[in-house]
Amino acid sequence: MCILSYSSLSYNTRSTRKSLWQMPPVMESAVREIILINVSGEDKPGVTRAVSEVLEEHGSDILDIGQAVIHDSLNLGILAKISENQVASQVQKEILYSLHAMDMKVKFQPISEESYELWVGQQGKPRHIVTLLAHRVSAQHIARVTSVTVEHGLNIDKITRLSGRVPLERIDDDSKACVEFSLRGVPEDLSSLRASLLELSVEMDVDVAYQEDNIYRRNRRLVVFDMDSTLIDAEVIDELAKEAGVGEQVSAIGELNIKSALGFKESFAKRMALLKGLDESVLENVTKRLRLTDGAEELMSTLKRLGYKTAILSGGFDYFAERVQDKLGIDYVYANQLEIVDGKVTGKVTGEVVDGQRKAQLLREIAAGENIDLEQVIAVGDGANDVPMLSIAGLGIAFRAKPLVKATAKQSISKLGLDGILYLMGFSDRDTLHLQ
Repeated sequence: MCILSYSSLSYNTRSTRKSLWQMPPVMESAVREIILINVSGEDKPGVTRAVSEVLEEHGSDILDIGQAVIHDSLNLGILAKISENQVASQVQKEILYSLHAMDMKVKFQPISEESYELWVGQQGKPRHIVTLLAHRVSAQHIARVTSVTVEHGLNIDKITRLSGRVPLERIDDDSKACVEFSLRGVPEDLSSLRASLLELSVEMDVDVAYQEDNIYRRNRRLVVFDMDSTLIDAEVIDELAKEAGVGEQVSAIGELNIKSALGFKESFAKRMALLKGLDESVLENVTKRLRLTDGAEELMSTLKRLGYKTAILSGGFDYFAERVQDKLGIDYVYANQLEIVDGKVTGKVTGEVVDGQRKAQLLREIAAGENIDLEQVIAVGDGANDVPMLSIAGLGIAFRAKPLVKATAKQSISKLGLDGILYLMGFSDRDTLHLQ
């Protein structure tokens, strides 16, 4: 079968049984003719070789090439410049002949020099990444995300599944699904775009992150974490308060802090005072029941193998942070030093309190000491105390964060574990599988 239009020429080689010389005439070559070759069909070895060998024989230049395979279905695109002393129709016939036995569908589309130069002129334009994270991806998720990008003047260049293949019977609420959209263009209103994506996240109960696609994205070198409710699944000061019998009082003060009725230092001092007299032995008891957040070990193992530096910057206590450090192999730890006298908690800490501004300062110091640009830093946290460090890091991630923090941060993850951060870094499950 042959389909000829003004803009393109398509053949299905599986139905082509006559001599190629009996086919309808194809468009004759023009000076420096450019053709876009699209090949599709069942994936099998040798398809790209067959096309490229024909182009080689005719001295053609490859201007662009791309290939994707979805469930054993191949789509290959090659943009080729035919040599000026060659006839494009002959090149097309030979490509058809070479793919005939493979039962591949082939489409040829002539590209004008003006169109090509316009395409070339688009390189260097800003690029952006939108990452969709969920337990399962539905058609609605894709439709809504792509609608938002179109509405804000962005064009989708590439869509990639970063999560691994999952058997049908294992797709459930514990599954991981991630799709990455590579976008080109300049958003008409960046704040409006972020607001729209945040709204989608809430409406569809998924995470949708947006970030600029630049040289730093896959060249991060330092990752810093809050500890409480980030690396571990609890707030240590609340656990200590329960042991001291003042759990409700400490929680109430913490709520005032969340609502910005109290500053962190004031709130922290009030809560600490209620712990006065707590026996030191309680600390170990609390340590035993603390649990690492889902995905923490997987994330740290991957980061360590890839050579990243890591740090804990915590408004909690060094006693617990150092134990998390030992378990996860973290490089740096900065946390409040719990004062203990005669085996009893005094209700005070020694040294400077690690509040939000102190966290940002420590991040800068670690980065400078390691000769790492701030754009190469990832910061992860959940509370208002983390906002300063999230705001100065190249990639600031609100992890299972309070609503105010989630609305402030540029990126957020709520549905997946900490290892979902690897998706925002551009890593696929295939990339990291052999590192675990």
